[in-house]
Amino acid sequence: MIVYRTKTDLTGHLLSLQNEGKSIGLVPTMGALHQGHMSLVEKAAAENDVVVVTIFVNPTQFNDPSDLDLYPRTLDQDLELLRQLEADLVFVPAVKEMYPDEETQVFDLGGLDKVMEGKHRPGHFNGVAQIVSKLFLMIRPHRAYFGQKDFQQLVVIRRLVEILDMNLTIVSCPIIREKDGLAMSSRNTRLSKEERKLAPFIYETLVHASELLDALSPSQLKEWVILQFKKQGALELEYFEIVEDKGLIPVNKWDEEVNKVACLAVLLGGVRLIDNLIFD
Repeated sequence: MIVYRTKTDLTGHLLSLQNEGKSIGLVPTMGALHQGHMSLVEKAAAENDVVVVTIFVNPTQFNDPSDLDLYPRTLDQDLELLRQLEADLVFVPAVKEMYPDEETQVFDLGGLDKVMEGKHRPGHFNGVAQIVSKLFLMIRPHRAYFGQKDFQQLVVIRRLVEILDMNLTIVSCPIIREKDGLAMSSRNTRLSKEERKLAPFIYETLVHASELLDALSPSQLKEWVILQFKKQGALELEYFEIVEDKGLIPVNKWDEEVNKVACLAVLLGGVRLIDNLIFD
């Protein structure tokens, strides 16, 4: 495994691999790696000749400076995990390497960045688009791997590929969960022991909601979920939405012929957790 710190060194190596006709799989991360990230690396390794993992806590996607400061950083541990998986190339740039000048690029994401996460984190998805576009254009992967836990991000990145007009396949990988159902997330490490015991309520509520589709309309189900969190008390529900999986448009009737995804965000002890569940 080779670790690169500069764009010049990485792209020089990648050019030789591309000239050899090697297929390249990209796994972009912000570090603090867990089994969810590892599943992306494993899938990328199974489908490509070369796997590039990037570790970069991207400042432009944080609308809250304190959230950026608190984001866990475990680089030595991350690199050891990647060595065990035999990742090929790891790119760990400094902020100045990715943003030598003030970043001002604005992307037209077709409104996908204005709902749910975008509504509660203004500018977040433009920041995501800024860094992901840089990585795509620099690395030129054949495939890029993202977890379904960040479902809205996945939809936004597919839109970004259209904007960039790149011949690139975005691969969605299933959510990896703890034994009690909590979606794996780097932010989980910030939960206290008591908060960690409460956190599985998020997934439990999503599963229970999925069992009520025959009994409740989408609007009634939304009200039911809001009520469950009010009763629970410790977890503050920021939003719960049932949307179709292409344009993130709210679903009003179950008989709409679209793929339906229930998405939510919750605050628990100052830690923001997101999750989603596909409604069959």
